[in-house]
Amino acid sequence: MAITDIEVFAHLTDADIENLAVELDAIRADIEDSRGERDARYIRRTIAAQRALEVAGRVLLAASSRRAAWWAGAVTLGVAKIVENMEIGHNVMHGQWDWMNDPEIHSTTWEWDNLGASKHWRYNHNFVHHKYANILGMDDDVGYGMLRVTRDQRWKRHNLFNLVFNTILAIGFEWGVGLQHVEIGKIFKGRAAPEETRRRIREFGRKAARQLVKDYVAFPALTSLSPGATYMSTLKANATANVIRNLWSNAVIFCGHFPTGPRNSPRPTWSANPRASGICASCWVAPTSTPDP
Repeated sequence: MAITDIEVFAHLTDADIENLAVELDAIRADIEDSRGERDARYIRRTIAAQRALEVAGRVLLAASSRRAAWWAGAVTLGVAKIVENMEIGHNVMHGQWDWMNDPEIHSTTWEWDNLGASKHWRYNHNFVHHKYANILGMDDDVGYGMLRVTRDQRWKRHNLFNLVFNTILAIGFEWGVGLQHVEIGKIFKGRAAPEETRRRIREFGRKAARQLVKDYVAFPALTSLSPGATYMSTLKANATANVIRNLWSNAVIFCGHFPTGPRNSPRPTWSANPRASGICASCWVAPTSTPDP
């Protein structure tokens, strides 16, 4: 569905936009007022359950290198990574739990089990994606610079290989997430600020190095001390767990971002309505001046 198919919905008046913002602020206020010990108990129990899953996966991999135990360990570890990334990390880094004032469960301190640095994700996701959601040329989540996911995007010959590119992206999805903030496309086009680019690359490199050492050096070496497992068996299990998490994340994110019916638009049809509460309602309106990204 293209934006031209829904013109009757795409031309909101200033009053419509204001009313929408008021309704969204009311929903936010209701949710904020309802938060309490029950919510705090939920996130702490979820974190405990996730860590128990990870420990169980590690124990299974250390206890035996038999195929059944190996698969059980790899899948358990994969599920632990999914829960950490999608249910815990995503929401904590959104600031969903900042109201608890818990220094461990806070958007500014949480570092997730992923190649991408949390500070990069917070900017790309919380600010860029949510402020400019589905604005072509401004929201990098629309196809991740690789895929054509709406007919509002200009078709190019390499789009013939969409399925191939998405398969590669899905298998190594954490690399796509991690490299998104580096903005490789701008580097190749000569549009990236050199000093800023070097800083982003350094930050990504440090986080990626820690993840790679953890998954493919430290834990395999630790597991190899057990008579029931080997270095390579754990390395392969960790790689499998990462692929399981990557495939799940890719599927959930693409299904959630690009189902039938969302409206995509080029920059000239975008307008923002910043609210005092911090909410920015991006609305589809008549062509107007385009803010700089």
